[in-house]
Amino acid sequence: MAFVDSSLLHASLSSLSVPHFLAPAVVQAAQRTRNQLLIILVAELFDPAHAVSHWNDVQQLLTFVYVQATKVAQDMGRLLMQIDVLLLAPHEPLPDAVVAPDLVFRVEDDSSPLPNLLASIPQDTLSRGPSPPLASVPAAPLPAPSPQPAPTRFPVVAIGGTFDHLHAGHKILLSMAARLTSRKLIVGVTDDALLTRKAHAAALESLSVRMANVRRFLAIFSPGLEADVVPINDVYGPTGWDADIQALVVSKETADGAVAIATHRAAHGLPALKTFTIDVISATETNLSDADANLLKQTKMSSTYIREWILANGK
Repeated sequence: MAFVDSSLLHASLSSLSVPHFLAPAVVQAAQRTRNQLLIILVAELFDPAHAVSHWNDVQQLLTFVYVQATKVAQDMGRLLMQIDVLLLAPHEPLPDAVVAPDLVFRVEDDSSPLPNLLASIPQDTLSRGPSPPLASVPAAPLPAPSPQPAPTRFPVVAIGGTFDHLHAGHKILLSMAARLTSRKLIVGVTDDALLTRKAHAAALESLSVRMANVRRFLAIFSPGLEADVVPINDVYGPTGWDADIQALVVSKETADGAVAIATHRAAHGLPALKTFTIDVISATETNLSDADANLLKQTKMSSTYIREWILANGK
């Protein structure tokens, strides 16, 4: 098996259903990559206009792909391998922040055009797995149209977290928040002073490194977005005073923080925030299939686990 330092897997999707057929290609690409793997998925419904209406589909898809690659990296002792998943609509340009890889992987029978940057790079074709059979179910009646549909995107969205050793769970959170945002994404990154009691604190990345990693990822995933990455010293961050924020994205693990923010904003006369919860990055609660959920439980998407591994392996 030939290894490369960096690679890119380019694949087109006909729908937003969980792409089981793509699993063998993701696994093979991760197995053959030492340090950096970028997975670019192309589909019509990745257009930002569909960000809210296909919220659950996109987060399940992202989780499935990240889990396949992350599990391989963990099994091969490459916990610090950089794995990114980029979602593009057809004919959407490749972000300027994407660096030409050593090798481009394609999936067999996928003839979708490659961006110009990738056309001259060596290519390899990976096998395509079978898709699960479709269940035969009666067609559900169409719901009545809403007289006032929810907005598809919000001008300003906020998220917060430690973002230590940026891993797949963080990237799913950032990706979903970026898809909701039409103008600016505010990312609050917990300041070093609040992290002294974290488990395995000796392996924590500095605030400057954590903020830089968030900016790097957003420059790839959503280059046209204004990313305001700021240090925070409490649970509120900018949501505690900024009346221009309309929405908040949290994970199940940080849902209590959303409640505290809502209470604080109400007490200070600030507009209420529309809250979106990422619900498929938990190992115990998932909308994925039983097989995918089992793989998710094996994949430790945790900064604590990564820090423990770093200290145990002298990295």
